[in-house]
Amino acid sequence: MLKKNQNQNIVICPSVLAADFAKLAEEMETIASSDWLHFDVMDGHYVPNISFGPIVASAIKPHTDLLLDVHLMITNPDQYLEVFAKSGADNITIHQEVATHGLRTIQRIKELGCSAGIAINPGTSISTLEEYLPYVDLILIMTVNPGFGGQAYIESMYEKIKRTKDMINESGRDIFLQVDGGISSENIENVAKMGANAFVAGSAIFSKKDREAEIAIMRTAAEKGYKANL
Repeated sequence: MLKKNQNQNIVICPSVLAADFAKLAEEMETIASSDWLHFDVMDGHYVPNISFGPIVASAIKPHTDLLLDVHLMITNPDQYLEVFAKSGADNITIHQEVATHGLRTIQRIKELGCSAGIAINPGTSISTLEEYLPYVDLILIMTVNPGFGGQAYIESMYEKIKRTKDMINESGRDIFLQVDGGISSENIENVAKMGANAFVAGSAIFSKKDREAEIAIMRTAAEKGYKANL
């Protein structure tokens, strides 16, 4: 299940998609000070790319203490919930756009012992999330169009993040607000000011020689922005 460290507002989530797959175990050691390990699963149908599946999750799990945050960018998530739960997923996030019976899928994720998240793409209205608020542990706002790492943050997402945070606050529930796409030390403070508290970053972390230092910089900047939002 997802959790934050005590007295910690911000969650940093390096994306495995940007890691060196020839030495994944060693890569995990370089990001040990982060919080969750974001696992982008792509099927070549829902998004125009193919990444990896539960076998890779099972291989990584013994080499990290980070919580495994599985993001299913696939057309048929229901078929893969159990196998990812068995592979060590702590959270499973599905996309609203392909959730045929979304609330039933969320319920099944929780039955498997995982936290559950719902994600939406940049072009999807946050109004589609309203019915999920009583049931989910995490909302993921995509800040790029999903499918490829290294894309630039879409500037219009600032307002969308803020409106989503307002909606979460009105619900009275403690729901993580996660952002994914183009997040870096250069914009994370401003994104946090909008109310996000969980930040996925791939190339912004894995491209750095000293990844622990970059994680610390991002955490400090995000904390500053988040506190300004309180």
